[in-house]
Amino acid sequence: MTAATPFEFEVTHRNGRARLGTLQTPHGKVQTPLFMPVGTQGTVKGLSPQEVKDAGSQIILANTYHLMLRPGEQLVADHGGLQGFSGYQGPFLTDSGGFQVMSLGHLRKIREEGVTFKSHLDGRQIELTPERSVQVQEALGADIIMAFDECPPYPAEREYIQRSLQRTARWLERCLSAKTRPDQALFAIVQGGIHADLRDESLALTLPFDTPGFAIGGLAVGEPKEEMYPAVAYTAARLPEGKPRYLMGVGHPEDLVAGIALGVDMFDCVYPTRTGRFGYALTDNGRINLNASAARTQMAPIDAECDCYACCNFTQAYIAHLLRAEEMLGPRLLSLHNIRYLHRLVERMREAIAAGQLDTWATTWGATYFRGTLPAWFARALDEAKQPLPG
Repeated sequence: MTAATPFEFEVTHRNGRARLGTLQTPHGKVQTPLFMPVGTQGTVKGLSPQEVKDAGSQIILANTYHLMLRPGEQLVADHGGLQGFSGYQGPFLTDSGGFQVMSLGHLRKIREEGVTFKSHLDGRQIELTPERSVQVQEALGADIIMAFDECPPYPAEREYIQRSLQRTARWLERCLSAKTRPDQALFAIVQGGIHADLRDESLALTLPFDTPGFAIGGLAVGEPKEEMYPAVAYTAARLPEGKPRYLMGVGHPEDLVAGIALGVDMFDCVYPTRTGRFGYALTDNGRINLNASAARTQMAPIDAECDCYACCNFTQAYIAHLLRAEEMLGPRLLSLHNIRYLHRLVERMREAIAAGQLDTWATTWGATYFRGTLPAWFARALDEAKQPLPG
């Protein structure tokens, strides 16, 4: 490995369409599949970098749009990048800002040059272009940076999705031309919504750039899972075998199980920490509501099988008390547990893939999680995962 190419991805095991891999980055080697906690503002909300690391996190996601506005990318660069600024010494991935462009709605205007929008902080006019997105991400110093894309909402007209994916491909070329740092890997993003033919068009426009990894974008934006997972299966099956595949913005437990079975390697989502702040804990039996009256006298931990700090030291009753008393430790403990739960879930899936037993494991897990009956979309995803790849 040379200093100019500090990224290598190797698939080490396969089980159906699922696979195990290792991804070398400038800040360490990680094992895939993996889940990335979201640290939008350069921090996973409510948790210290050491807690995030101890929970099993391998990569943290930070956000270009938010850090560009506050505190500004130059201050982060002055600290030596995100690692020096945040105190988390492992790999980072930065979102390009494309999703925030979608979510800004009436505050933004999309043109071929880029996106003009009003800051949600102070209303000032800001322009974000592919070149500017790369410039900010280079200053932030993430190991993996994302191409600036347009993420259409759901629902959207086919014609708009098609125009959008074509613009995203043109923006990808501009991102690659603007990129100057060899110690960062830029991932391209495949769009196309829930339409297979538009996914084909986006793949045809995107794959020739041969970026170090590819993301599946434009999903988890409001569409039902019955429409989302055929698009995940279709796209993942047509991405290069030797490159990591990243399903953006997805992190519910059932999504990780279905996505990994279909050959996805990387995931991110605010779900574990956000749902923790709302008082919910993730388990194999579904979510537990610690706000409910039943939790107030539960002398057991959240999950007797979990090795997180919350489960090893506290009862449900104590955490429920913290929530009712509005003590900040309650949401912190639940956020920590939820992140650890998702990491443990992926770790168990890695073990099942290595043993060649993922289908049996996922079916058994699903029967517990869904309480007996697998949803049709989930069962179809597991069945698709056993089928040969197209072509």
